[in-house]
Amino acid sequence: MKGNGTKMKLYTLNDYINELQKESLIEEVALNELSNSTIISSIAHNSKNVVSNTLYICKGIKYKAEYLEEAIKNGANVYIAERENVSKPDFPHIVVNDIRKSLAVISTLFYDYPATKLNMIGITGTKGKSTTAYYIKSILDNYMKSKNLPDTAIVSSIDTYDGKTCKESLITSPESIDLQEHIFNAVECNMKNLVMEVSSQALKLDRVYDIMYKVGVFLNISEDHISTIEHPDFEDYFASKLKFFNQVETACVNLDSDYIDRIIENAHKSKNIITFSSKNSKADVYAYGIQKTSHTSITFKVKTPEFENEILLTMPGLFNVENALAAISVAITLGVPYENIYEGLKVARASGRMEAHSSKDGSIIVIVDYAHNKLSFEKLYESTKQEYPDKKIVTVFGCPGGKAQLRRRDLGRLAGIHSNISYLTAEDPGPEETLDICKEIAEHIKEENGKYRIVEDRGNAIKQAILENPNSVILITGKGNETRQKYGTQYLPCLTDTQYVEEALKEYDKK
Repeated sequence: MKGNGTKMKLYTLNDYINELQKESLIEEVALNELSNSTIISSIAHNSKNVVSNTLYICKGIKYKAEYLEEAIKNGANVYIAERENVSKPDFPHIVVNDIRKSLAVISTLFYDYPATKLNMIGITGTKGKSTTAYYIKSILDNYMKSKNLPDTAIVSSIDTYDGKTCKESLITSPESIDLQEHIFNAVECNMKNLVMEVSSQALKLDRVYDIMYKVGVFLNISEDHISTIEHPDFEDYFASKLKFFNQVETACVNLDSDYIDRIIENAHKSKNIITFSSKNSKADVYAYGIQKTSHTSITFKVKTPEFENEILLTMPGLFNVENALAAISVAITLGVPYENIYEGLKVARASGRMEAHSSKDGSIIVIVDYAHNKLSFEKLYESTKQEYPDKKIVTVFGCPGGKAQLRRRDLGRLAGIHSNISYLTAEDPGPEETLDICKEIAEHIKEENGKYRIVEDRGNAIKQAILENPNSVILITGKGNETRQKYGTQYLPCLTDTQYVEEALKEYDKK
């Protein structure tokens, strides 16, 4: 149930029918004795959240007829379903041909089109979405503060903040009903901007259907999320990402991405295009003179249509220049001055992304990062070798269970090539056994003649990697500062990677 008790405009059942008809989603309307002028005071797709006067949406791969029974018992007065899920034909219902699009349309109306009332900023790509989102938020927060206006809402794979709630995220892009509530909350809190990651699944499964983004960023593309429950192949993954441009006013595109010709071709579906690059000087936003100036600082010059000046980043990782350029492109589109861009990027942080720690003697550098796919591993190793050429590389990682199976091959091979030794451990094993996943990764490490150890407990894996490898850069990847580990269908509490690192470094420093 969403919106119950919230002061908001309430629509009639007829209003919902009209919206669904506009999208050609309705196959049949069977209201029986229920009037179409009935006020809908709540919507839900979880039967446990249904209250009186709820419009219940029968949705989900694991949907069961007993859910509808429970929803009716709890107070639903009408339900919406695809034909095969009409298990109560005598109860008021609406038959639709696409339940996911219908849920998005219903949610958008219920919350009174909140995305039209602020600047929606979306970011898609295989790598860098979270960091870019927080770079943009930091810039906009600085700008809004200078005008005594509220800060910026964010919906990311790290956490979600909408002015009313702030919580750790479990998925990158939430279901449409939850997303519309977050946007509504931001509007209620007088926020002017909301920045969000837009995943391939959100695009494929219509979670962001009917949202028009004021600015949209396309960062990059590489093979990922290929599995029986996500994308069957790369083409399906790429095509899902490209759908993004259908709902973007100004597209900010990375000219350094693979498949750039196809990306630019699709970007023309947007009204405007801004390009950014650190390699192509013809880009609208171009970085040059990139230098690592300290253990955690990077400077570069940026040339834009509005200014040409210096930028300072205080997060490690040379690849973060790409994310900063994306953020700058968004900022100039929204009319943010250079001063706010500079100050925002100077202090920008993304929890669990390129967090640097070191032992007191400087022998060990530990990087905590969310890198979890082929492209992010490639960039991480490339940057690490450039920034720490005299140190060995040690990687601590795993792969999730039940999805993205190709990562086990790709990450295993990359670790085998670039890492002196890898510690394989738990990373949300879900329905699979941690040991089985690690053994599968290990086979691919061995293909590249790499060394590895399997330490199933993540805390112990991090501890051993740090204590056993002096004069090394220890890369802790995949979980960042997440506080839960998925085993089976449960999310069990755990320490963050940063906390594990801090404990291990304390022990190392006592030696």
